[in-house]
Amino acid sequence: MTTAAPRRSNATLAAFAASCLPYASLGLPVYVTLPEFYASHVGVPLAAVSLIFLIVRLADIVVDPFLGMVIDRTSTKWGRYRVWMAIGAPILMISVAMLFFVGRGADATHLAVWLVVMYLGYSISLLSQMSWAAVLSPDYDQRSRIYGWWQVANIVGVLAVLLIPVVAQEMLGKSYVEAVRMQGGFIVGLLPIALLVTFLFTPEPRNVAPPPHGGVGATLKLILKPVLRRLLLSDLLLGAARGLIGVLFFYFFEQARGFERDQTSILLLVYFVAGLVGAPLWAWLATRVGKHRALAVGSVYFAASFAAATLLVPAGDFPSALAAIFGTGLAFGAADLLLRAMMADASDAVRLDDGADRTGLLFSILNATSKLGYAFSVGAFAVLEWIGFDPAPGAVNEPGVILGLQWLFIAAPVVLLLVSALVLRIYPLTPEAHAEVRAKLAARDGEAA
Repeated sequence: MTTAAPRRSNATLAAFAASCLPYASLGLPVYVTLPEFYASHVGVPLAAVSLIFLIVRLADIVVDPFLGMVIDRTSTKWGRYRVWMAIGAPILMISVAMLFFVGRGADATHLAVWLVVMYLGYSISLLSQMSWAAVLSPDYDQRSRIYGWWQVANIVGVLAVLLIPVVAQEMLGKSYVEAVRMQGGFIVGLLPIALLVTFLFTPEPRNVAPPPHGGVGATLKLILKPVLRRLLLSDLLLGAARGLIGVLFFYFFEQARGFERDQTSILLLVYFVAGLVGAPLWAWLATRVGKHRALAVGSVYFAASFAAATLLVPAGDFPSALAAIFGTGLAFGAADLLLRAMMADASDAVRLDDGADRTGLLFSILNATSKLGYAFSVGAFAVLEWIGFDPAPGAVNEPGVILGLQWLFIAAPVVLLLVSALVLRIYPLTPEAHAEVRAKLAARDGEAA
């Protein structure tokens, strides 16, 4: 039997979640705004934007496991994770400024160079933050609560950055380009304030001994563990599905459904507001049926509601589109919340098997599969160019081209979501199995003491 883990207070979790705000505020524009912004408003060719984001993300995937191993082997009197989050902050601030404060005519080289720097800072920061969340509690259900706070704060950050273009354009009369620059300024200004709150008011459990460096072979061996195979495959599929929705959102609702940019921005905002509402529901469901079953249910619901929202709502019917997108958005937060809580549990199983804490490395692998999924989604830009899609604002595309856009935006994500649900059907680390893992770890740690 294991003793119950102490319950972290809401104040502690709120302080920890403060760091989510700037990271989430950056995450959405990177995946949704920047590709479309550089292609349609800065003037970088669509194919070049697609290729740059694909190559940089694939390279970033290779770097992530190395960063995870370095983070795992760090031990300082200030802790392990807060140190690396502090290192990542100035890298992020400089690169965000260079990416967002850009004028028309900037070339592909500018985008590629600063995207590489930004991803380095983002990977360092996000890996450290997710790993820190994993060690705040070893308890199965408490982790759902911790990552529930994490996800809610993420969505608040997303909503904040989404509101900027709406307020800037509708209330302040700014152009879309100026609104994007305001998004960058918001991220740069918020980052040091949010990190200060997290660093001052969130405890970081004492580091265990750094694990031995296992190299590439050990990393591959980790990935092949049964507990990780299905988790990572599900993450890859869900990342690709949500990435496709994100990168094609503006094109679909404006070109295929006839909405204006301000209306589409409101639809995207409602999508994430619904995610904020839905996040506690998925955390609650996970404590009732287990995280993997809750995520499978969420994937099926996401697929069905998304198909209904995009196929059944008439073109130009803005009120109906708002209601339908809200229904779909309820499932948006399920993947981020539950997959990361599941990886925190998996890190216990790996520690039991290997005798070493590899939390940073494991989250780097999870981060890599998410990025790989999103990298595939940006490849949709290359498909659009191949079928003759014109991304310029106000462009009129042929019906056959719009049909191709619809297939990419609707059919592909639905299939990916349903396959993810199938993958999760036989997931080995159930609540009961995790309880056994924790009991064995407690017994072994007691003997070592």
